Amino acid sequence: MLTRRWALAALAAGAMAMGSGLARAAETVLFIGNSFTYGANSPVWKYRGDSVTDLNGGGVGGVPALFKLFAKEAGLDYAVSLETAPGRGLDYHLKEKMPLVDKAWDHVVMHGLSTLDGAKPGDPALLVDTVGQMAKALHARNPKVDILITATWSRADQTYPDKGHWHGQPIEAMGRDVRKAYDAAAAASPYVRGVAPVGDAWNRAFAVGFADPNPYDGISAGKVNLWAWDSYHASAYGYYLEALVVFGRLTGKDPASLGARETAAQELGISPPQASALQQIAHDEIAAYHGK
Repeated sequence: MLTRRWALAALAAGAMAMGSGLARAAETVLFIGNSFTYGANSPVWKYRGDSVTDLNGGGVGGVPALFKLFAKEAGLDYAVSLETAPGRGLDYHLKEKMPLVDKAWDHVVMHGLSTLDGAKPGDPALLVDTVGQMAKALHARNPKVDILITATWSRADQTYPDKGHWHGQPIEAMGRDVRKAYDAAAAASPYVRGVAPVGDAWNRAFAVGFADPNPYDGISAGKVNLWAWDSYHASAYGYYLEALVVFGRLTGKDPASLGARETAAQELGISPPQASALQQIAHDEIAAYHGK
């Protein structure tokens, strides 16, 4: 009799849990990338590292942790993981890290090298090929996986110094070239939903006068520097904008709904007016992407 009562109690508890949504597992999100994902040379690197799972065990928070917080503030629950390696493209992850990433994820956000190809800067062929391979492998694990690829930003150090591959061109040029490559990669794979246009959002920040386009001649009053001290990686402002664009593209939520007093902005030293401006830039760029 006692056993029967325990069984009935367990069934009732299970039904209550299912009814309340407690038994529903959070959707999983995996970020695959390099220093542009983990937030190198900024306070974003180890930001809220305990809120996400670093598959390499390095305690990284980065852009995935910003995304996780934005989602929580929007009332969404995701189990967020990341697999990153500095200075590496997707070819490295395919060769060396598949045991960590070859699982059934609900969402995947990924990108390759900032120059597209380390040996041949600006050449999209390697990116298109490796995005296709990775997307195919992830789709094999979960045919419903939602895959986004992140088109990264123009590097000032590749534009203004003589040695840069985009030297002599407008600062927006590298970002536009990178975006074209990611568009090609998305078009070539039936498993990629689309692009997170982060580089375009940076270009928009320059165009509207929020960010200074040339850190080599000083930062103009009233503007911010989206790059870190190396004019290569992002500052907290740049990574914040990256995370906003990814958040909006993956969830469908409006980045501007997060508000001027958004928690991560306050913790990273981004003022309320700056947070609002960055959120609006992300909103506008996502709207433009959908319009295209």
